[in-house]
Amino acid sequence: MTLSLPRTGRLAVFATALLYTGLSFGVATSTTPLSAAEGPYYVATLAQATDENRAVAGGVAWACEGTTCVANKGPSRPSRICRGLAREMGEITAFKVEGEEIAEDKLARCNGK
Repeated sequence: MTLSLPRTGRLAVFATALLYTGLSFGVATSTTPLSAAEGPYYVATLAQATDENRAVAGGVAWACEGTTCVANKGPSRPSRICRGLAREMGEITAFKVEGEEIAEDKLARCNGK
């Protein structure tokens, strides 16, 4: 009695195992479902509407529509990220981090005032 599989059977098992491992690793390391469920980490309101839908500023990728820009958490402090966005997109009238507005003095520093 032989317990080995034919060559095509072994390839199918190998391919299935490889696919399962790749999907498991992708799900384990992905932060998209968590971020999407909680909403954006940063929300910025610009003084003037922008024509750009996407921008990279302050080390994060921003999605913008009208005067509102949103982004996921970045590697820097919120004040640095705010300054980077202000340099790229212009004056920011409001900046939220995890749903909390930053203080007026920090917003003034963000805008370089």
